[in-house]
Amino acid sequence: MSSFISGSEPGLSPARYLAIVALTGLIALAVAWAWVADMPLAYLAPEYPAWLAKERMLAACDVGSVLVLGDSRAAAGLVPRLLPGRVVNLAVGGGEPIEAYTALRRALMCPRPPRLLIVSFDATHFTRPDLFWERSVAYGFVGSAGTARLRRVSAVLGDGSVYDVRRPDGLPPRLRAALYSIRFPALYFAPLLHGGVFLRYWENRRRLRQVLASRGQDFFGTAPGSSVVAAEGTMRRFRPLPVLDWYFRHLLRLAAARGIPVDFIAMPMNAATGRAVRPAVRRGFAAYLAGVAARDPGFRVIGPVMPHWPDRFFGDGFSHLNPAGARRYSAAFAGWLGREEAAEAQRPRNTGWRFSMKEAVASR
Repeated sequence: MSSFISGSEPGLSPARYLAIVALTGLIALAVAWAWVADMPLAYLAPEYPAWLAKERMLAACDVGSVLVLGDSRAAAGLVPRLLPGRVVNLAVGGGEPIEAYTALRRALMCPRPPRLLIVSFDATHFTRPDLFWERSVAYGFVGSAGTARLRRVSAVLGDGSVYDVRRPDGLPPRLRAALYSIRFPALYFAPLLHGGVFLRYWENRRRLRQVLASRGQDFFGTAPGSSVVAAEGTMRRFRPLPVLDWYFRHLLRLAAARGIPVDFIAMPMNAATGRAVRPAVRRGFAAYLAGVAARDPGFRVIGPVMPHWPDRFFGDGFSHLNPAGARRYSAAFAGWLGREEAAEAQRPRNTGWRFSMKEAVASR
């Protein structure tokens, strides 16, 4: 009777019982840890395969002669197969200058780095933190060296807006970075639960193949139109975060050190957002980019900084171009890029991308 109450089998001492329980727990933790580390395709969100594809392209030095860096609008709207030359799209969802800087550092280590950079960020990705911890770090795109660099830069600038952003886990950023670097299972509990442990594997594998085949291009929204006002429509002013400004300027320095020109293009937003954008935001964004261009002769701003297209070319409430919009945008951009490639040896560089809405957008 006493052994039943104590929870142990006859002849099993309490110490031995506790040891067995502890060993069972350690085995379970080890199995969970191995699964989290080795099988992220089985449980992570559907956007993860796109990040993995770009990680693999960087590892294989598949960076093309023209490399696209930026946020999700560029990832969706620039279709490499519709563009001349070997274009690779490494723009990522929620991408800010931090992720672009990280990708460029790796691309420049390749035997044949790109000859031209196309960079594209919307105004919000200079002014507010986005998904650095949830995607860039959790997905392994920015590793421990990258998070350590961000910590140092943030401390020097006195801007912890990205590194010190509050997260539901309540962990100090330095500990969180260390735990992500070793894929500590507790940090991935929510994705495991939502992904049914393994139920996302087959769809994620399919999407990984798709993004690799498209050289990095990946759609987000595919609806036949959206009139939802995106984030720019809620901004009151444009004021870049010091830490994001630092990474943007140092991205340009990396390119300049290798003699690689950088062209900035602003992807279009839907007309509903274009109407909602305050004039002060538009002026501030344009002035910021013009100031960068004035200080860096290798950097150009191509076209308007906050263009807008008819709502029918957008697939969701974040102003991601849908397939029809991406085809039209890429076709228009291809004409400029072809002329730019043909004029590559000439200096000064080509005067810029000028195409009319009549050329790029079918009449209503």
